[in-house]
Amino acid sequence: MRGYFAIGVEGVTKSMNVGALMRTAHAFGASFVFTLAANYERAEGRLADTSDTPGSLPFYEFADIGDFALPRECVLVGVELMDESIELPSFRHPHAAAYIMGPERGSLSPAVLARCAHVVRIPTRFSINLSLAGALVMYDRLISQGRFAPRPVATGGPTEALQRHAFAPPKIRRSKPSAAGTASAAGKPSAAGKLSAAETD
Repeated sequence: MRGYFAIGVEGVTKSMNVGALMRTAHAFGASFVFTLAANYERAEGRLADTSDTPGSLPFYEFADIGDFALPRECVLVGVELMDESIELPSFRHPHAAAYIMGPERGSLSPAVLARCAHVVRIPTRFSINLSLAGALVMYDRLISQGRFAPRPVATGGPTEALQRHAFAPPKIRRSKPSAAGTASAAGKPSAAGKLSAAETD
């Protein structure tokens, strides 16, 4: 699967939610995790993060939006339950993306929403737990970008095996003749030209 992703949360206060989100991100193969303007007990969060994500992945803690930074060409995607948000099942995930969740019982700040290239929503009747929402976003990315055997028409597991990726044969690029070489070739008479000259004598 090409590209990479990261996930983080703004304004979080519940330590167990942070720990659960980080552990899930670690399981789904995130490249890094982050918090923005967070206020929670770090030691308590580790109780939910039994995989010790900060010990395996880069963990960035940004104090505010002015301090917030992402790698070049990494697209910020907000996850927010708004009418104008793109429904997650219809969203095409960027190759390089950082997903940011809002706080518990709150929303992403206007400053963060202004930085987002896209905002998606999970089509539920009401808001769900922060770490669960993050898991659904990462799972949707996995099934839409990963390679899996096709689902069957009938219920049950796949009936067709996943086809192996076929690589195209290598392309050999031939270097173009230089301008000097072209000029000398143009000035040199061809064999046909010499023959016709001999025939004229």
